[in-house]
Amino acid sequence: MKKFTSVLSVLLVFLLIAGCGMQTTGTAKKEKKKDDGQIVIGVSLLNLGNEFIVQIKNGIEKKADELGVKVIINDAQKSADKQLQQVNSFIAQGVDAIVVNPVETEASSPAVEKAKEAGIPVINVNGVTTAEPDAFVGSRDEESAEIAIKFLAEKLNGKGNIVMMHGYPGQAAEIKRTDGAKNILKQYPDMKLIAEQTANWSRDEALSLMENWLQANKGKINGVFAQNDEMGMGALQALEKAGVKDDIVLISIDAIADALQAVKDGRLDATVFQNANGQGGGAIETAVKMIKKEDYEKETYIPFELVTKENVDKYLQ
Repeated sequence: MKKFTSVLSVLLVFLLIAGCGMQTTGTAKKEKKKDDGQIVIGVSLLNLGNEFIVQIKNGIEKKADELGVKVIINDAQKSADKQLQQVNSFIAQGVDAIVVNPVETEASSPAVEKAKEAGIPVINVNGVTTAEPDAFVGSRDEESAEIAIKFLAEKLNGKGNIVMMHGYPGQAAEIKRTDGAKNILKQYPDMKLIAEQTANWSRDEALSLMENWLQANKGKINGVFAQNDEMGMGALQALEKAGVKDDIVLISIDAIADALQAVKDGRLDATVFQNANGQGGGAIETAVKMIKKEDYEKETYIPFELVTKENVDKYLQ
């Protein structure tokens, strides 16, 4: 019995030593992963089914490669709940910073708040939230709408009936582009906004909406402002199908590839360039500066630019 007890004691001591060794090894691996020196940034993007958001993604990846940092990119698929889940996952993974391309101004705010509560720097790109991030990189969306309405006013000699296609309701770009458009319209009392409705940034929805407007306002529409190019291209399809494009001035925003080619071909009157690559890259650059405790701009605004047939070659790649 004593011999059995001795053997058992030896086995217990061996197991304890082995257990300690295993724990030490695990800790060492964790520390090695933590101290490997590479910065990791989590990114939650509004919707990778949208060409403009894909361009932001490309800008993020290009700058990340340039700076030697790792990015984990998630598609929120236009869901604020999914965006919050993604941010919670980034927090659990212990990323060094989080970039949020907000789905909505209000509904995406909890995601920003969660990151800040976890002590992780959070940067909003291309959209604002009620909750204030540590930094913002984007453009003044109201400026794009101001450029668009001024273009319509010039082409229509300051008078006529226009319609406006809204983006996804409640998203920062939709709110600000609407405000910017209506503020400029006050300067042109002979220009009337006779219809406005959301097409949710969608080409297909815009095609259907434009068809409905043409039917309901036969011969009364002189100009169309679509708050993004996806909707602008949908509206263009409807106008061309109805054979009335030559009678109606159309402008949209973002300068995606399809829109630029349509401008060059003389089908789309104008688009407003928004530098998606610059915004994506700027967000990563800001994140890295924050992580390294370097000086950074709390707000970085990249100007919009009007693109017409006269200067479109500058933007075509």
